[in-house]
Amino acid sequence: MRRTPVLVVAVLALAACSSPPKAAAPEVASLASPSAAVSASPQTQRPRERLDTTSEEYLAMLAPYNKCMVEQGAMSKAALAKGAVPKPASAKDVAKYDEANRICEPQYFPLPPWEKDPANPEAKDFARDVVKCLKNKGVEYVEVSDDGISIALGGDDNDPKSISLGMDLIPGCERATAAAMKK
Repeated sequence: MRRTPVLVVAVLALAACSSPPKAAAPEVASLASPSAAVSASPQTQRPRERLDTTSEEYLAMLAPYNKCMVEQGAMSKAALAKGAVPKPASAKDVAKYDEANRICEPQYFPLPPWEKDPANPEAKDFARDVVKCLKNKGVEYVEVSDDGISIALGGDDNDPKSISLGMDLIPGCERATAAAMKK
């Protein structure tokens, strides 16, 4: 009778030793570098922007996408190194770019912040609340765009004051709205 518990413990001990420990997934958002956001499988290699992503971080997130586009022949390495944005010169170039993008985008192009992602069922609420925040801060001509997620500034007359003030205030309103939605 005593052999059964010893045998069970031995089997469990061997099972625990046979596979490497798995790293726990972070439970909170972090300011990890974009390279840390890339994992092993193509489905999860796509990094996701954050509301506070800097332009340097975004460019680093684009590196795998740009590399893929170069590998597919849609961009030249030299032009990319200079920071040039490729402009297709002919219909053939456009077709080559579109084909490469069809392959590279779903694997490597950064996803929008979750708050602005069309896959997020709360994205429209987020946009509506950001507009409300902007109006409370004095932006006169602001509304949710036709897509239900983007913010349109300036109204029909492209009011420069609303556009300028809105551009300055959007990041703060987005952060405040995101914080309020998490509560």
